[in-house]
Amino acid sequence: MYTLPTPHNEAKKEDIAKTVLMPGDPLRAKWIAETYLEDAVCVNTVRNMLAYTGTYEGVRLTVMGAGMGMPSMGIYSYELYHHYDVDRIIRIGSAGAICDEVKVRDVLMAIGACTNSSYASQFGLRGTVAPVASYSLLRMGEEAAKEAGIPLKVGTVLSSDTFYDDNMDNTIAWSKMGVLAVEMEVAALYLNAARAKKEAAAFLTISDSLLGGEVLSAKDRQEGFSQMVELALKTAVKAEQ
Repeated sequence: MYTLPTPHNEAKKEDIAKTVLMPGDPLRAKWIAETYLEDAVCVNTVRNMLAYTGTYEGVRLTVMGAGMGMPSMGIYSYELYHHYDVDRIIRIGSAGAICDEVKVRDVLMAIGACTNSSYASQFGLRGTVAPVASYSLLRMGEEAAKEAGIPLKVGTVLSSDTFYDDNMDNTIAWSKMGVLAVEMEVAALYLNAARAKKEAAAFLTISDSLLGGEVLSAKDRQEGFSQMVELALKTAVKAEQ
């Protein structure tokens, strides 16, 4: 078992807040810190997976990149929960819609995550585990959305190991099961949170439609991501109060 610092995080234990927001892109973590946090300090630069700790509405928060895919999210969320005693992690990122009910620019909160990954096999379960979010964070996220007047879609996502799927029928099959969108990290986060007996939730901006072909422009992505980030920040404040 690694002690602090870990091979992936040079921060001291006291450098990391109890609530962490995790975008995939470390440069987005930098943007969030510079845009929303007061007195933000960079506490990790290992592998350029930037992490910043500051305050938002008087509440101490950390924002840190998670990288792409479940192996990367698995590493960083595990270390935050187990080595840094983080209580909750809120993933913020993009997703591709795979149903007609979810449109580009929508903000989606993930109740649970189906997956085509073998990540859960490490736990030795004799069956199929359901990676789900913390109910308290879901409830606070819905409250925050109503207070901010942000329309919010809530449902199940697919955490996929493949970005470029060789068979589109796979995506259609998941859609038939009521899955709203596909992304690449939520299942690993929810599984790690369950094992650590900690909290997790995910807010996702729909950046494109895998079935319809629509894709957000860079400007539209930025505006849509801002709404999602603000919702996650408001949820984090509620969780710390």
